Amino acid sequence: MKAYDCYISIGANLGDRQATMETAVKSLQASDKIQLVKVSSLYETPPWGNTHQPSFLNGALCVRTTISPRELLQICQGIEQKLGRERHEHWGPRTIDLDLLHIDGVSLNTPDLILPHPYMLERAFVLVPLQEIAPKLGIAGQTIEEYLNKLTDKDDVVLFKRMVPEVTEYDLSKVWQ
Repeated sequence: MKAYDCYISIGANLGDRQATMETAVKSLQASDKIQLVKVSSLYETPPWGNTHQPSFLNGALCVRTTISPRELLQICQGIEQKLGRERHEHWGPRTIDLDLLHIDGVSLNTPDLILPHPYMLERAFVLVPLQEIAPKLGIAGQTIEEYLNKLTDKDDVVLFKRMVPEVTEYDLSKVWQ
């Protein structure tokens, strides 16, 4: 399989959210099968769906890999499990969440993986960080900015920690400040 870029949403609303997200990204980066390409800033957002829970930190990543999307999903789910993710309720609180969002030219609809992610274009907390790292990304004939402009909740996505653009090697102690 040839190398492809995959866009991943990352979020957390339990425990030390930033530290957990840093550990998740470091775990992805540690895989010899995955190259970290870009990391967005972190954004604080109100919960979506079940609104009776703490606020989330959200961000987006771009990784380059040659493994199958299903294998990448399994790696992401393994990281979630290692970091204490428990799946008790739909849209409930979580220590970490890694969602595969989009892979250019890939469309999947299986019980465990749908690409592009079925809700990504409806959620400002996904699109704001994604636009930061992939401003020209097009999905179904529109840019992320065009989708984002249709959403009414984009002002609820508040910058929490800025990604430092000068950092080329992703030493996460220097990326989010």
